[in-house]
Amino acid sequence: MPMWAQAMFWGTLAGGALVLGSWLSWKWTVPPKLVSSIMAFGAGVLISALAFELVDEAVQGGGLWPTAAGFMAGSLIYVSANTMLSKSGAKHRKRSTELQPSEKDTPGSGTAIAIGALLDGIPESVVLGVGLIAGGAVSPAMLAAVFISNVPEGLSSTAGMKKAGRSAKYVFGVWGGIAILSGLASLIGFTALESAPDELVAFITAVAAGGILAMLADTMIPEAFEEHHNLTGLVASVGFLTAFTIHHTGG
Repeated sequence: MPMWAQAMFWGTLAGGALVLGSWLSWKWTVPPKLVSSIMAFGAGVLISALAFELVDEAVQGGGLWPTAAGFMAGSLIYVSANTMLSKSGAKHRKRSTELQPSEKDTPGSGTAIAIGALLDGIPESVVLGVGLIAGGAVSPAMLAAVFISNVPEGLSSTAGMKKAGRSAKYVFGVWGGIAILSGLASLIGFTALESAPDELVAFITAVAAGGILAMLADTMIPEAFEEHHNLTGLVASVGFLTAFTIHHTGG
């Protein structure tokens, strides 16, 4: 399979975890504590992956300053965009409780939630494509991190969407569309940077890493803590150690 096709395939597969989580939540009522446990585990996995698979490798490939600049830029971009979307009704898009507004309560919130979900997923997908440039194959640790974190995101967000009265057409349209766009983002990450200087690759990789960390702090970890409270840190630590082990055993 050509490298560009691999990039698109892996990005779509990782994004498809959102559809899987959404389907599980739509078909069954998943206990909130189970959702929060998976979300905390996924957060720990992503933190490990962005530290060892993204930031560390970006520094080794392109140097400290491009990596540091990209990381801060990614964080600022995500927080700024997330702040604007929150004002339009997307603040609680990952919540499984009744915090998500309905379209009747907050007109335009459906669009804001969809854009917010896309904002959360694109950085993860881009790095899957970029990772193919240096390694020649997708990183198992990074792929596992994105997939594992996307399942509870789909679970939790869909539960909240159901309680807000959103239709199946809207819910699966959002997650299916994001899965497809995730594949395209991974493809773009690979093709756009295939011949780019190491410093630029490091910068873009770090932008994605900064956005992912900001997303974790702003959305995933608060949702996990809301239900799990004192066990959130322990479950996240298990997730971190799992991804770290994958990384050091051939990931």
